[in-house]
Amino acid sequence: MANDSGRRRSSSGPSSPAKKKPLWRRIVRGVLIWGSALAILGVIFLGTAVVFTMSELPEYDSLKSSQNGQMIVVRARDGTELVSLGPSYGKWLSYDQIPVVMKGAMVSVEDRRFREHIGVDALGLLRAVYVSTTTGGRAKATSTITQQLARNVFLNNSRSFTRKAREAVLALALERKFTKDQILELYLNKVYFGGGAYGIDAASRKFFGHPATELSTAEAAIIAGLVKAPSNYSPTADVAAAKDRGEVVLGLMVKNGAITQQEADQADIADVNVVHEKGQNAVRYFTDWALPQLDTLLPDTNEPIEVWTTLDPKMQQAATSSIVANVPKGAQGALVSLDRDGAVLAMVGGTDYVNSNYNRATTAMRQPGSAWKLFVYLSALEAGYTPDDRVVDEPVTIDGWSPQNDGRNFAGQIDIRTAFAYSKNTVAAQLGNEVGFGTVASMARRFGITTPINTKPAMVLGTSEVRVIDMTRAFAAVSAGGTSVEPYGIVKVTTSSGEVLYEHKSVRGQVLVPPNVAAGITDLLQTTVATGTGRAAQIGRPVAGKTGTTSSNKDGWFLGFSSGITTGVWMGRDDARPVGGLSGGHAPARAFSDYMKVAVAKRPVEQFDTEVKLPEWQLEPDDEAMQGNPNDYYYVDENGNIVQPGPDGQGAGQGPDGQPRYEDGSVGPGPGPGQPQMPDYGPAQSPPPAANSDFLDRATGRGQQDDPGLRAGQGLGTGAPRPTAGTPRPAATRSPAPVATRTPGN
Repeated sequence: MANDSGRRRSSSGPSSPAKKKPLWRRIVRGVLIWGSALAILGVIFLGTAVVFTMSELPEYDSLKSSQNGQMIVVRARDGTELVSLGPSYGKWLSYDQIPVVMKGAMVSVEDRRFREHIGVDALGLLRAVYVSTTTGGRAKATSTITQQLARNVFLNNSRSFTRKAREAVLALALERKFTKDQILELYLNKVYFGGGAYGIDAASRKFFGHPATELSTAEAAIIAGLVKAPSNYSPTADVAAAKDRGEVVLGLMVKNGAITQQEADQADIADVNVVHEKGQNAVRYFTDWALPQLDTLLPDTNEPIEVWTTLDPKMQQAATSSIVANVPKGAQGALVSLDRDGAVLAMVGGTDYVNSNYNRATTAMRQPGSAWKLFVYLSALEAGYTPDDRVVDEPVTIDGWSPQNDGRNFAGQIDIRTAFAYSKNTVAAQLGNEVGFGTVASMARRFGITTPINTKPAMVLGTSEVRVIDMTRAFAAVSAGGTSVEPYGIVKVTTSSGEVLYEHKSVRGQVLVPPNVAAGITDLLQTTVATGTGRAAQIGRPVAGKTGTTSSNKDGWFLGFSSGITTGVWMGRDDARPVGGLSGGHAPARAFSDYMKVAVAKRPVEQFDTEVKLPEWQLEPDDEAMQGNPNDYYYVDENGNIVQPGPDGQGAGQGPDGQPRYEDGSVGPGPGPGQPQMPDYGPAQSPPPAANSDFLDRATGRGQQDDPGLRAGQGLGTGAPRPTAGTPRPAATRSPAPVATRTPGN
């Protein structure tokens, strides 16, 4: 009994606690439960995203017609195609039209499990992770063809996680909406193969010169190999690299069963003929300058367009050849050629666009040297000088600056025409000092110089940097009779169907200088080529131009015009180091001549208008005598002081012995009270012509080095003191007769 009751009490007491499961099992169980829940939610979310994306995807026909960029065909002035830029699309090929070897090559090299996966290759991803883990390298999972299609059509090439996630969703949606054949057709017609070619037909035509329907096994392998790195394996950039990559693709095709080993052996990639592009090197400097202007000329559009330009193919080729043939070794060259209305006929920005696409014709800024004297002499002519006026080539110092002539000699008294033709630096300095260096800078601005201009005395010798196209524009304005010229390169822009989107409208140029100034500077420029420093630029017809050479032969220029065409040539090194023997009158002038002989060959010979017809205010009394009674005039001396006319109305108010009579009634030779003496000009002298062979020794200063007057700082036979800083003495001995002015009110 006792034992039974004890057992009963024991059984009725509190039970022992249950044994708990190990902690790790509970963690695993929680992870599985929550992982499964999250996976289910993820699948639901992914499925929803795929379904939503499918509903947003365009229809197949819309995807076929969409393009990835704007196609631009650039045409020359005669309508011939210069270059095709931007994306190039060939004929759309249906799945059945695409050669079997092309489809096999692409699947073998880009996505060998294309027919098995659902748009994203999970096995391929796991394999990439395994390889990365076992080798310690970075995971390299190649995107599937479907993913690449999604990226090419809808996304960009960003490597962000967000973009990759969107790419995967799009790929899954594409696989749900379209068949494998449709996806492969889209891919082969849209993938980028380099050189602006999108799709296998464009690539085949660009690289092999025939449609993709005629692709051989070897050609298909080369094209399929381009997708990995179009810029590295492009046949137009590196034929050897493209063919080596093609051999790799052939091996993958054999491995994937696309072709047999025998077929691979028969596909001789080494014999594949690659079509080489032509003409792009010669015209790309021009297109790089002209096409960015479309941003301001056209409204926003992505449709294919045709740009009709001013470029002349024959002239462009002649321009390129002239620069390459004449540029010194190790130097570069540039050329701009303008028609009389500003149309760019030719543009060369360097010796080879492939090696350097830097456009020295429109971007580089270099010192123009003596070519800048165009603006100095324009200012002097506008101030009243004429080509026949006398000047003195002698040592001169202005604000501590003493310019030297080439050869360090001086010609003494010469005329403006000769000083310009032989590029006398001392005369340019005196003229710039007289008219004002600010005036010269303003003249350069007026003629289209857009770069900064300094106004120190040395500026008259071209120390301010300029662009070739701006200097050419300035000379073109002279050729146009002193009216402004605006360079342009685009004539019109049309759509591929012929609709005109833009058309250039000619605008009448603004008058920059009076006709007599334009005629005078043309006279000087023509003399420079006929007998001066620009003789190498002669072409057998009238040419007007100017040479330019900077210190230490760092830059050489020649700019000039003939028969309505203006051309500027520059040569030098990009690093501005000296070029032995370079001067504007040699290599640049010869390049100008070589080019212009071709450029003007079919144009009529035109004579220049160099007759200086002075405006009325600048006419001498003898010239004005036909316009009224001489008594209607009063006279002033060179300092602006009034001189009364004589009793007979003749001369400059002379006394009985021919001496000048002043306003206060006094007669020379001594001045009257408070009046300066009238200068004794002596008999009028006719200046020798610049082309006179007897005058060349004096013009160039040969034989004058020992002249005692020059050693003393004086001009030849003039007794003129050497100008110093702050001395506003005119550079020229002006008109030998007083200036006449009409009496006010008559």
